[in-house]
Amino acid sequence: MKLWDKGYETHQKIEKFTVGNDRILDLKLARYDVAASLAHAKMLKKIGILKKDELKLIQKGLQEIEQTISEGSFTIEKEFEDVHSKIEFELINLIGESAKKIHTARSRNDQILVALHLYVKNEIGEIKCLIKTFFKTLLILSEKHKDALMPGYTHFQVAMPSSFGLWFSAYAESLIDDLMILEAAFKIADQNPLGSAAGYGSSFPIDREMTTKLLGFETMKFNVIAAQMSRGKLEKSLSFALASVASTLSKFAMDICLYNSQNFNFINFPKELTTGSSIMPHKQNPDVFELIRASCNKIQALPNQLTMMTNNLPSGYHRDFQLLKEEMMNAVDSLKDNLEIFNFMIEQVIVNPNSLSGKIYNNIYSVEEVNKFVMNGMSFREAYKTVAENIKIGEYKPKRNINHSHIGSIGNLGLPEIINKFETNYH
Repeated sequence: MKLWDKGYETHQKIEKFTVGNDRILDLKLARYDVAASLAHAKMLKKIGILKKDELKLIQKGLQEIEQTISEGSFTIEKEFEDVHSKIEFELINLIGESAKKIHTARSRNDQILVALHLYVKNEIGEIKCLIKTFFKTLLILSEKHKDALMPGYTHFQVAMPSSFGLWFSAYAESLIDDLMILEAAFKIADQNPLGSAAGYGSSFPIDREMTTKLLGFETMKFNVIAAQMSRGKLEKSLSFALASVASTLSKFAMDICLYNSQNFNFINFPKELTTGSSIMPHKQNPDVFELIRASCNKIQALPNQLTMMTNNLPSGYHRDFQLLKEEMMNAVDSLKDNLEIFNFMIEQVIVNPNSLSGKIYNNIYSVEEVNKFVMNGMSFREAYKTVAENIKIGEYKPKRNINHSHIGSIGNLGLPEIINKFETNYH
């Protein structure tokens, strides 16, 4: 069944190529299409297109279809082009002729748009919940290991003392930046495009304010062409948010792969969370974090990928947009999987409290020595030269006591402030 059927058959090769994976991907949009169809039907009743008893039948039929979606028994067979045609077909089977009125004053263009907007809103909500769980785990680890020192690096060279508390809470606070970008993407998605039809509105006296409220959108895309132009922009906006979260996870995963190696030996994981080698019996590999690093780097390529697919398109609908769906949905699923497994792994991290005990870290305290000279009245430049000369001639002896007191430092992590910032930006 095709909603645009005109009484002739499309060549099988054309149908196979143009439909692609849409039948599988559209299963993720089915419940949103049902929700939008129900709102649209209620609106059609208000403007006199549907009668009261017809609306009741449509509501009952859509509820039955929603039940099959929730149970997982809803499918889109090969004779259907997409989720829209399958749902309309099922509705006609369930309630008869009244179902044929439901496509009045709408197009597949605004059907898919509104379903995508609802899907993006929901997925952002799920990602934010996973981030919240991850954030809480990192804050617990930060508090637990706040007194355990570790080296800080610049240019891959030993630089200054850091701490595990500082390291864990750094990534916790970085997640807040990601939340801000997710919120921006959510606001873009939180605009109702339903009623734009094929992109140029309708001569029916539709009530777009009504469907906006029924579907829980904050506002609508008022201009019908602007609504159609949100296809592509919606996906790209989400892709930048996904890439931001992925960037945080990828960097964190790289730190872990590095610090877990025997050369660093700052952290470890229970052996059952690692994998081995087929020929080297001693190996315990951090494969999970290597895969997180790679898959998150792949997600970071998504904004460019979507841009290249849409950047030379004029206004109006184009079939090119169909290909955005698979890339976006795969990235969403991948990011959620990565957030979940990362949290599971990091909850069981084993911290080495003696990470700064080696002689190679002696010079890491040199800045502390410079600062002590300055506090005793010497100028910074003179103190710097004095300590540098002592290191050069081998007379520098590290004093391993650390006294950092300003907020956001080793001695004052600012965890309450970070928590408050998170809560302020978590909506």
